Amino acid sequence: MPMAAGSPKCTGAPCTDGNREVTCTARIACAGVIGRIDTTSGPEKRPAGEVGIDVRYIATLRPSTVPLFYRVAAATLTQSDTIECVGAGSSGEVEPVLLSHAGRLWLTVGSDHTDRDAETYSVALSKQMCAKPLAREAWALDTVLARLDTLRLQSWIEEDGSEIAYQEGTLASLVPAPDLLARFLDGKPVPEGLVISCGTLGAIGGVRASIAFRMRLEDPATGRAITHAYRTTVLPKVA
Repeated sequence: MPMAAGSPKCTGAPCTDGNREVTCTARIACAGVIGRIDTTSGPEKRPAGEVGIDVRYIATLRPSTVPLFYRVAAATLTQSDTIECVGAGSSGEVEPVLLSHAGRLWLTVGSDHTDRDAETYSVALSKQMCAKPLAREAWALDTVLARLDTLRLQSWIEEDGSEIAYQEGTLASLVPAPDLLARFLDGKPVPEGLVISCGTLGAIGGVRASIAFRMRLEDPATGRAITHAYRTTVLPKVA
C-alpha cells in the first residue's frame, strides 16, 4: 500500500509479491460500468410515458445495475510485470484505482485484466479468474481532486508484433471515483486496505485479447504520470 509522504510508492501487502501476510484485511471491488451515468449514447426505446437512457458498457454482458461492483479476491492484486492466464483469450483495460491507507485515499492506475471468453457467460467469474495489475506509484487523492476530470488515461496493446493505442480519454468520461466509492460504501466508513477499480474507457477498434499491456495515468497540469506495463504468460487449456 502507499507510504504516507510525497508521491508514494506502493510497497506492501496486498501489492508486493512475497509480502502477503495481511491480505485478508484488504478488499478489492471492480466497478462494472463505462461512462458517466449522465453521459449516454442516446435515449433508450421504451413504451410511451416511460423514460430511459442507454448507458454504454465495455463488458459482453449488460450489468444488472449501474454501477455494479464485482468483488474479487485481494490475492489477485499484483505489481509484477508478468501475469499468467489460462488460454489466450484475456486482455487488460486501464482504470483509475482508489486505495485506502493510513486514513487517506490514494489514486493510481491499474488494469482490470479479464478473461474475455469467460466474460461471455459470467462477468463476475471472468474478473475473478485474472490477476489485477497495479502501478507501483500513487498520488494522494486530495492533491488532484480539484482537477480530477482533467487526468488522462491511456493504454496500449501489442498486436502483430507492434504496440498500438488501445484506450485514451480523460476521467471526465467516467463516473467520478469519489462518487463510486460513496455508492460502494453506502454510508459506511472507508475501511483500511480498500482497493476499488473505478471503471474504464472504450477500446479503440473493440475489446480484444492481447499478451502485452501498457497503461498510463497523466496529470496534464503538472506533467506527472504514473505508468505500468506487463505481459501475460499464456497457460495451456487442458481438459
